[in-house]
Amino acid sequence: MSTTAVAGAAATDPLAVGHGWKAQGHPVASAVVVATRRSAPRPVGTRMVVRADDAVAGSVSGGCVEADVCRVAQEVLLAGTPRLVTYGIADDEAFEIGLPCGGEIDIFVEAL
Repeated sequence: MSTTAVAGAAATDPLAVGHGWKAQGHPVASAVVVATRRSAPRPVGTRMVVRADDAVAGSVSGGCVEADVCRVAQEVLLAGTPRLVTYGIADDEAFEIGLPCGGEIDIFVEAL
């Protein structure tokens, strides 16, 4: 996962960054927190965008699940099918891709 620096006001708005990348011809996926349970690192509405070349803007969890969200974003871009993914202590992979805060988050990933 790489990051791309973006200058100006758009740097604070991942969706604006994603639309800019899309306007430049890059395939872009959007990941947004749509639900949280118990303690969660980011609130509902928090967004991250991922380009097909793995450039990223924003964050959906403060770092604990971003790599997997990037993987899901790539799958969404290839298949063209949106996905809803859940991360947290209830996951079978809780020790690999869980949230250390003990909460759960649902993230909706779709192509822009």
